Amino acid sequence: MEHAPILVHRISPAGGRRVVIRIRGVDTVLGVAYSDADLIEFLRRIDIPGPDELVLGDSEVIAWQGGQPHQYE
Repeated sequence: MEHAPILVHRISPAGGRRVVIRIRGVDTVLGVAYSDADLIEFLRRIDIPGPDELVLGDSEVIAWQGGQPHQYE
């Protein structure tokens, strides 16, 4: 999943995870998610179809880096 277009980075020391979308090799930061609800909102804002299913289910679109998926602290 290293090449997934949406990267959820490792948990920062202050909490939360930076969320980045990679399009044509260019990374754009969508924000810092402190919950799945935040991540879903970021994806909704960029018109990703079915963001709930992408976040809550297995997906080749999202790569969770460092730590367990769905953990933000």
